[in-house]
Amino acid sequence: MSAATAPAAVPYLSVNNIEVIYDHVILVLKGVSLEVPEGGIVALLGANGAGKSTTLKAISNLLRAERGDVTKGTIELKGKRVDKLTTNELVKLGVCQVMEGRHCFQHLTVEENLLTGAFTRKVSRADIAAALETVYHYFPRLKQRRSSLAGYTSGGEQQMTALGRALMAQPSTILLDEPSMGLAPQIVEEIFEIVRDLNTKERVSFLLAEQNTSVALRFADYGYILENGRVVMDGVAADLAQNEDVKEFYLGLSTAGRRSFRDVKHYRRRKRWLA
Repeated sequence: MSAATAPAAVPYLSVNNIEVIYDHVILVLKGVSLEVPEGGIVALLGANGAGKSTTLKAISNLLRAERGDVTKGTIELKGKRVDKLTTNELVKLGVCQVMEGRHCFQHLTVEENLLTGAFTRKVSRADIAAALETVYHYFPRLKQRRSSLAGYTSGGEQQMTALGRALMAQPSTILLDEPSMGLAPQIVEEIFEIVRDLNTKERVSFLLAEQNTSVALRFADYGYILENGRVVMDGVAADLAQNEDVKEFYLGLSTAGRRSFRDVKHYRRRKRWLA
């Protein structure tokens, strides 16, 4: 997708003014709207606690397990509402979530973990074997570790296993939650390069929630910034990366140079755009 193309051009997955409440009283998301185009990479950015993971769980219908509910708004896939579907039904429609924290079945081998991703597909063994080879093509390290217990692999390998497992379901869209968390910069780059390859060659759309704003904006086409459960800014990724407020508040950069503690009040005044 070209840099000039905004997600609104092809609303493949759309979140429309949703509100999420936990335990019937705690308002976490307030009027969040976003769109993911078919074949695009969209970044959902913000600090810890901004509501990124909650947004992904609202889309994949995983909130109920945490006593959360979407109380307002709609979520649509290809123009049809999906917010009332089960997670299993969404997977069959091509929407998979890779949870934060590299969730793997620790007592299973890497390959056994990958095979669980094909559980919802009623296909032949040959089709599953072909899908497995596709995963190994994008994640050659997993092929080397295929017989190792997932619990004894590195953090980067576990993140690759979780992503590869989602790929086994042959999704059209992957919701990727904090893929860089706890990983070395070199591994983060490797994983984001694989995400870009999957997007380019397999046409898998990605909505990725990420605190590492710098990396996310380099690989995404479009971005949304969440603050306190609200979308406070959105735009083409390249434009957001050059925005002075984004540079200062999320990238730690400023044209004014290094700030001193005396500038805190000025910093807070400038941050009114996030109110």
